[in-house]
Amino acid sequence: MAQSEITAGAPGTPIRVEAPARPDWEMLARQSRRARLWKNGLLIAFLTLVSVPIVLPFFWMFVISVSARTGGVESDVLWRACAVLVPATFAYGAAHVALPRRKQRWIAGGALLAAAALGLYLMVGEALHLNNYRFLVNPNLIEDIRGAATAGGQFPWVWTAFANSFYVATTSMLLKVIVATLAGYYLSRFAFRGRSGFLQGLLILEVFHPWMLTIPIFLVIFWVGLLNTLSGPILVLTAIDLPFFIFIMKGFFDAVPWDIEMSAMTDGASRRQAFRMVVLPQVRAGLIAIAVLGFIKGWEEYVFVTALRTGNSFWVMSTYLYYVAEDVMGVDYGLVAAVSVFYILPSLVLYLFCQKYLTQMTLGGVKG
Repeated sequence: MAQSEITAGAPGTPIRVEAPARPDWEMLARQSRRARLWKNGLLIAFLTLVSVPIVLPFFWMFVISVSARTGGVESDVLWRACAVLVPATFAYGAAHVALPRRKQRWIAGGALLAAAALGLYLMVGEALHLNNYRFLVNPNLIEDIRGAATAGGQFPWVWTAFANSFYVATTSMLLKVIVATLAGYYLSRFAFRGRSGFLQGLLILEVFHPWMLTIPIFLVIFWVGLLNTLSGPILVLTAIDLPFFIFIMKGFFDAVPWDIEMSAMTDGASRRQAFRMVVLPQVRAGLIAIAVLGFIKGWEEYVFVTALRTGNSFWVMSTYLYYVAEDVMGVDYGLVAAVSVFYILPSLVLYLFCQKYLTQMTLGGVKG
């Protein structure tokens, strides 16, 4: 032990005092790591238990789409398949959290995918088939199921509905991103008469549910001549979502300091160049967030795309799925599940590619 000497009492009488022992940093680090592992483990276990009731119906839908036959759905097949899929999914989630490198995550994902495929083959391999996805290659599938008298030749091919849904979702998403970005920037950077009243008006618009306005919106669309067109739902969806998206983008622009924009203009950049080259990169997370939300809202829309058409003028995926499920001759659950899987696939893929920006979203900031 290190010692120090001080003089006290009689002259020349030293008193030796031991210096305090240094802490064992390695032991403290091990204790901290163990505590962190326990906390992360408990958190993952809690999230797993909470997520099971939410995730399980989606697994059932997928299993039904690849196993159901004309006679119906066998419940034992569902449970055996979910006994493989659910643990594999949560194991991948745990690996994604625990493994720091992307290459390790890809390896773990590939290994779990192979293990899940092997488990499905061993558990329910005799019941798996792809016959329910025949609507992807058979344009007359619904007529074959319902009969020509029921379908009347008016039920479209699924790819026609898919193209219409993609057009509605993409076009409305682009309009929302452009208008919300410009409006959010203007509200963040400029002071003008009526600015506070405009912001309060946006908040009031968010109070009322858009479905309350279905009849007035139908009348307006009818008077302007956009009934039975795809342009009507696109404009309605854009107008409904804009107040919320404008507030989101205003918050992102508020978080970007004035200094970097002023510095760019001092160095010779115009206001437009500073906005495009300096400010927009700082709010990239917000742009991606409203783009993803805008696409998903347009993709899943059913009320207005149905209310703003008469007869069979145009079809989207939501109306296609509705009429597949409303078969008066008896519901083909395998077909309904297969169309549902095909319906949610674009949203799922979009989220998987953009989850990095959605889960790590920050309100602006400056990179050093």
